[in-house]
Amino acid sequence: MSEPVDLLVVGGGINGAGIARDAAGRGLSVLLVEKDDLASHTSSASTKLVHGGLRYLENFEFRLVAESLREREVLLRAAPHIIWPLRFVMPHEPEMRPKWMLRLGLAFYDRLGGPRSLPGSHGVDLRQPPHRGVLQERLVKGFEYSDCWVEDSRLVVLTAMDAKERGATILTRTECTDLDRSGEHWRATLRDASGERVITARAVINAAGPFVDQVAKTALGSGTPAHLRLVKGSHIIVPRAFAGEHAYIFQQPDKRIVFAIPYERDFTLIGTTDMLFEGDLDAVTISAEERDYLRAAASRYFRSGIAEDEIVHSFAGVRPLYEDHSAKNSTVTRDYVFEVDADDGAPILSVYGGKITTYRQLAQHALAKLGKHLPIPGTEWTAQAPLPGGDMTDGDFSRFLWEASENYRWAPPEMLQRLARAYGTRIEAILGGASGLGDLGVFFGRDLYSAELEYLIAHEFARTAEDALWRRSKLGLHLGAETISAVEDWFAARFA
Repeated sequence: MSEPVDLLVVGGGINGAGIARDAAGRGLSVLLVEKDDLASHTSSASTKLVHGGLRYLENFEFRLVAESLREREVLLRAAPHIIWPLRFVMPHEPEMRPKWMLRLGLAFYDRLGGPRSLPGSHGVDLRQPPHRGVLQERLVKGFEYSDCWVEDSRLVVLTAMDAKERGATILTRTECTDLDRSGEHWRATLRDASGERVITARAVINAAGPFVDQVAKTALGSGTPAHLRLVKGSHIIVPRAFAGEHAYIFQQPDKRIVFAIPYERDFTLIGTTDMLFEGDLDAVTISAEERDYLRAAASRYFRSGIAEDEIVHSFAGVRPLYEDHSAKNSTVTRDYVFEVDADDGAPILSVYGGKITTYRQLAQHALAKLGKHLPIPGTEWTAQAPLPGGDMTDGDFSRFLWEASENYRWAPPEMLQRLARAYGTRIEAILGGASGLGDLGVFFGRDLYSAELEYLIAHEFARTAEDALWRRSKLGLHLGAETISAVEDWFAARFA
């Protein structure tokens, strides 16, 4: 890259990937660098929801909720394989929030943001199946409403894939160690396993998530006027706690809410927490206090409760929230703010805050903001463009899965369901040349073959077993230690 790129994006989370995709689609030359793997920090540690943010209504963030609800529809159309509707059931606890407040809030939620494809809210009798016997007997009435599930890290990867297919260069495990403004350009020092090199860029977007303050300080010395509040959110995973494809949303005495969501067919995901974080951003883990909090939160509602030894896995991430000086971590805005510094020449835009649901709008707004300092060709285009694998007829996943089952009759149904959900129409790149399981290469166990790993390397930037088993998929939850070790050995030999 001897010629300057138009735009250097620092950060391979959802915001960085979204900005790179939008900019590349408008004709800019784009380079995205991520010091680790794509989605290896905050963007793979979410509650896995594309949602309007029902609880944000209590904080009067009506614009954010309306934008999120509109984006929920856009993303559902763009990626129906990794995003799908989910019904949420909220038991009513009179001492938490009065029934009239919940009913009014849900009625507002149903109407805010314009037309939608998902069914609205209604009351539910918790004494009837599938809730009877699952929830504690004191819980009699509740409310049900719609939002969406998302495979969060796959959303990042697919967005980065689309950026690459539109001309962007995506470099993972490449750290931007220095940024030096020289007139109308930035000189960026990049370091990867092979050493250091310097590239030049006409503009920089700092989308480094929890590391955004660090990157801003590297570039500007004193950073920017905006700052982050780093809030850790943790989740636990337990064996399937209830039947059905619905999720629960549990109100807590501290006014927070905790979700219990069907996860990977065999499990239930419970989260999240809100704790101020001041530790090492490269070593974020759940604390014993958080584990206890989440177990107690679920046990307050589930008849059987959640024991410590039932936790099969946990994960934690740090939310890079814009510091608005709220008294509680749970009420800090999930909206986004941009800081632009262009006084001394080439511009740098730093992104503070944001959430998965609004990443596409954030990208549009970031480029509009940058456009005041750098010519941005083209117009907004991402609202109607599917992500890789999402180009299904009428966005109908069920129809697509039926067609796939006809095309690949030799594939076991459970395997085909998983691959279709992960790769959508790109499943052909894995299965298209095969006429049986024996054509898929090395068999590792369950339904994992080396053909899928080769696809992840060739198209989805995977370089390690962890990339493949915990971010491109969640197979790590299902495979035994011996199988995981075999996959690790395969990757080591593949990149030897």
